[in-house]
Amino acid sequence: MTVQPIAGVSPPDSLEVTIMTVWPSVAATSVGRWLGRLYSIRFGIGPFSLGRLALVPSIPLVLPLYLSMRLPWAIQRYRLTNRRVIIECGINPRVEQFVDLNRFDAIDIDVRLGQAWYPAGDLVFRRGAIETLRLAGVRRPESFRQVCLKVRQSYVSVAQAIGATIGAA
Repeated sequence: MTVQPIAGVSPPDSLEVTIMTVWPSVAATSVGRWLGRLYSIRFGIGPFSLGRLALVPSIPLVLPLYLSMRLPWAIQRYRLTNRRVIIECGINPRVEQFVDLNRFDAIDIDVRLGQAWYPAGDLVFRRGAIETLRLAGVRRPESFRQVCLKVRQSYVSVAQAIGATIGAA
C-alpha cells in the first residue's frame, strides 16, 4: 500500500497516476465524419431537415460502426497521467503512442468536416510547429484540452522548481 499525503496525488518520479481518461467518438472515423456532414444538412422545412431525416435510415450503419469501436481488440482510449498523454489500445491497455508532458507547448483543436455535429474534434499536441501527437475524435475537446494544459503547467513548474533547487545547492 502506498502512502500519499494527498489521496490520488503522487510525484511523477515515483508513480504514474491516471488523471483523466476519454474515449474517441464515432467522429474519429471517416464514416463517422461523413455521417456528421450528412446529419448537419439543414435543407428542409421547419424541424424536418434533410440531415434529421437521414438519422433513422442510417441507424443500421451507425450501430455496427459504434460497436466495432468497442470490440476488445479494437477499443481505444486516451489517458492523461501525471507524466504523459497516452493513446492505449485493447481491453488490456497497451501503449500505442504517447507524448511526455514536457514535450509539447501548445494544444490545438482541429474540428474536421463532419465532427462539429457530434460535437467533437482532434486535439493536436505541438512543440513549436511540430505535431507531436494527435488524439482523433475527442468529444467536447476543449474540456480535455484545458485539463491537459493545467497538468502540463503543474508538471513543468515542479520540474523547474526542483531543477532550480538542485542547481542552487
